[in-house]
Amino acid sequence: MEFMRLGEPGAEVPVIRENGHYFRLDSLTADIDGAFLANDGIERTRTAHVAGELAEFIAPDGIRIGSPIARPMAVLCIGQNYAAHAAESGDLPPEIPILFYKHPNTVVGAYDDVAVPPNATKVDWEIELGVVIGKRARYLASPEDALDYVAGYVTSNDVSERDYQVAQSGGQWSKGKSSETFNPLGPALVPALEAGDPQQLRLWSKVNGEPRQDSSTADMIFSVATIIHHLSQYVVLEPGDLINTGTPQGVALSGRFPYLRADDFMEVGIDGIGAQRQRLVPAVV
Repeated sequence: MEFMRLGEPGAEVPVIRENGHYFRLDSLTADIDGAFLANDGIERTRTAHVAGELAEFIAPDGIRIGSPIARPMAVLCIGQNYAAHAAESGDLPPEIPILFYKHPNTVVGAYDDVAVPPNATKVDWEIELGVVIGKRARYLASPEDALDYVAGYVTSNDVSERDYQVAQSGGQWSKGKSSETFNPLGPALVPALEAGDPQQLRLWSKVNGEPRQDSSTADMIFSVATIIHHLSQYVVLEPGDLINTGTPQGVALSGRFPYLRADDFMEVGIDGIGAQRQRLVPAVV
């Protein structure tokens, strides 16, 4: 059972997908958002589906697949969470999780175009495991408690502009992370119980069909549970919040690959969670 939102921006229909069929959730909720998740939305959906209470949705050919969650209140990101990626960035592995933020309006659908800002010259791809919070997490006692606060997992592309991130940052990274459309998400939210061990997932990326990244979440420096526990000491995590957990080596910042340009295509995926594809286009000004 996967949670999805289908339709044009602002008019998405919340659905689940199971065995190739879609079932509407609008009898349970107006959207897949924090309020839905906090109100046991995933379990209520499971119960209603087993009881045959969800109407089937016949998706027309070519229907847009939106972000599987409505715009989150916060997009929290962990930097350099794979040792090899830290090394290709010219840094030592961090001793504590590095936190930066993206603007929530970076979140778009899995197949939506990504807009290249007018003065951008160093646009980069980053496949990441996205974690969606299911209930408020504050001052958690230990990492052992942390996964109980996860609603599910998503495939996330933390698109970055490296010149904005490094040369124009003033010491902060968010300028290079927050351009509109810079966080394609989905295509689906996979509930935590069905996703398996979040530290045993293969993740990969391609540019114009050529392999770039190929790694596993087993190589994270800080596990998903450690990240959630750590962040909860500083930030109250709300239902529907998105955490990007870091990217492995194989990005353009390494110097091994060219940066992205308009008309390039990115593909990123996580086995068992989902794959996505975007075309880069010039931003309309």
